Amino acid sequence: EVQLVESGGGVVQAGGSLRLSCAASGFDLEGYTIGWFRQAPGKEREGVICITSDGDTYSAVAVRGRFTISSDNAKNTVYLQMNNLKPEDTAVYYCAAVEDGLGYGVADEYDYWGQGTQVTVSS
Repeated sequence: EVQLVESGGGVVQAGGSLRLSCAASGFDLEGYTIGWFRQAPGKEREGVICITSDGDTYSAVAVRGRFTISSDNAKNTVYLQMNNLKPEDTAVYYCAAVEDGLGYGVADEYDYWGQGTQVTVSS
């Protein structure tokens, strides 16, 4: 079965960094786009950044220049490097997968989801 498992969340001070991991199993990253989404309390789930199997990346304006996505196909894992974190980045972060070309920054476009990992940025 297709499974995505996020890890690496935690509590950090504003300005700090954190790296999240998304381990995929039950399918090969080749041919899939992996996206990171986040949802803060009382807010809608929003797209953060995604990467296609060709290595093309797309990011939300709010995180551009601070967040970087990368993939390690040998490990079937995608990473989210978050730098210069702000309190506004506090949310549950999810990774999701969809076949290439079918999804980018909209949650409804993705077929498979991880359980989420909490990121809290304190001021």
